Amino acid sequence: MAGFRNGRGRDNRPPQQQPQQAPYGYNAAPPPHPQQQWQQPPQGHQQQAYGEPEYFGDPYGRQGRQQHAAAANNPGHTQMFSVDDPYAQGGPAPAPVPTGPRLPWKQLLGGIVLRPADTFLQMRDYAVWGPALIVTFLYGLLAIFGFEKAREEALNATISSTIPYVLMTALGFVLGGLILGAVTHTLARQLGGDGSWQPTVGLSMLIMSLTDAPRLVFALFLGGENGLVQVLGWATWLAAGALFTVMVSRSHDLPWPKALGASAIQLVALLSLIKLGTL
Repeated sequence: MAGFRNGRGRDNRPPQQQPQQAPYGYNAAPPPHPQQQWQQPPQGHQQQAYGEPEYFGDPYGRQGRQQHAAAANNPGHTQMFSVDDPYAQGGPAPAPVPTGPRLPWKQLLGGIVLRPADTFLQMRDYAVWGPALIVTFLYGLLAIFGFEKAREEALNATISSTIPYVLMTALGFVLGGLILGAVTHTLARQLGGDGSWQPTVGLSMLIMSLTDAPRLVFALFLGGENGLVQVLGWATWLAAGALFTVMVSRSHDLPWPKALGASAIQLVALLSLIKLGTL
């Protein structure tokens, strides 16, 4: 009896689990798949023709790529696409950036005369109010002596009356330079320029003052009606036109015809001023 209680004499193997029958109306679950043993691929398939391991090769193969391309546009699949940029080729070039730090006033004044293109490009985003106002004011103080009639009146008047007259003339040149520079900047923006107004106005004031300085020096001693002074007046006016064109072109990224057109009003005003002093 003890043998029967302990299970002796029976089959000690564990009972096999019988698949449960699904209730009526339901499909029976498929039997679990046996685990697939990983088999090492043949020696000839481990590397491709160039000696590269297989896992670095094409994961699809030629047939797989064809099937992948055929199913790429089906619902439930995604496909990489690219957006054509109309400005990538043939579009406007990006605006140039300043090529260096702000120039000190000595290098700025010398650069306008000796290397204007690089100087205007480097200072296109920097305001130059200090040098522009000081140089234009000093130029205005002496400009009155470059006009024939104004020079005679200033020399024949008393000092108490001459000083206010000279100061008012200098302030007038500063105010006129600000207005003409603002007009040049406005025209440049209307023609498609992208420069800032402060560098444009300040640099235009410096160009106006520096280019007329040679004529003014000779006019102080020879008078405005002298032939040499008149020739210098025309030459410096042409130099001013060239510098204005280069400055607007570098500061506003404009071709030289548009840059010259933006400077036209200021050039006409300076021409009238120079002719007024030399005739």
